[in-house]
Amino acid sequence: MEPTNASLYGKGVFTTIAIVDGSPFLWENHWRRLSVNAETIGIDLTNYSKSVVADALAVSINEDQITNGRARITFSDERPSATWPRESSDSTKLSIITGGIRAIPNNFKLDVSPYPVNSLSPLAGVKSCNYLENLMAMDDAKTSGCHEAVRVNERGEVTSAAMANVFWLKDDVLYTPSLATGCLAGTTREFILENLDSREVEAGIEELNSADAIYLTSAGLGIVAVAEFEKRKLPNPPHQITELLTFN
Repeated sequence: MEPTNASLYGKGVFTTIAIVDGSPFLWENHWRRLSVNAETIGIDLTNYSKSVVADALAVSINEDQITNGRARITFSDERPSATWPRESSDSTKLSIITGGIRAIPNNFKLDVSPYPVNSLSPLAGVKSCNYLENLMAMDDAKTSGCHEAVRVNERGEVTSAAMANVFWLKDDVLYTPSLATGCLAGTTREFILENLDSREVEAGIEELNSADAIYLTSAGLGIVAVAEFEKRKLPNPPHQITELLTFN
């Protein structure tokens, strides 16, 4: 392993994009976020234009024969670390991997994570390769018999799940945490906000405790209705959000 900013510190950005009928879904949105996130943490994308990456993604999809599935696009900082210098001509590396549709359990159970999100962190809202906190939150949920966990910020406001955005329904009104909470600006989240009447709010966990329905959204999940939150079975009345996207 070379001592680079990526290998030593996880300095990189990524996105997971749904592949639908052989094409990347919401490609423009994903590219826009990748570009903004890369600039935020100082990753040079000079050699990687949108068209270059789109072409490379199309080649991967074709070679791996992915009709409906997922792809992960990663930009990693391959420059040497200042504390572990070495000779290198590399700057930024592009990596693309693909896979099939993610299996979603029928009785999706959601917990609350003990690990808060720091909304004041310079990485708040950045989908960086330093994803250990998210993985630990997910592992903790699985240990408690759940499939995902909601994370709150330092003010006790709902932000997101470990690896998905959160929406909830209360009295026929759809809500989701605002970006001010430190949540990730997910592309599926953005798609829902563009297509459905939704309110972006700063709300405590008590709002989920009294919700009629809770939904997790991501490129890997699509839109999933949670069956149980904190062991409470949710009523899950019919709502058009569940018909907006179907990846699985």
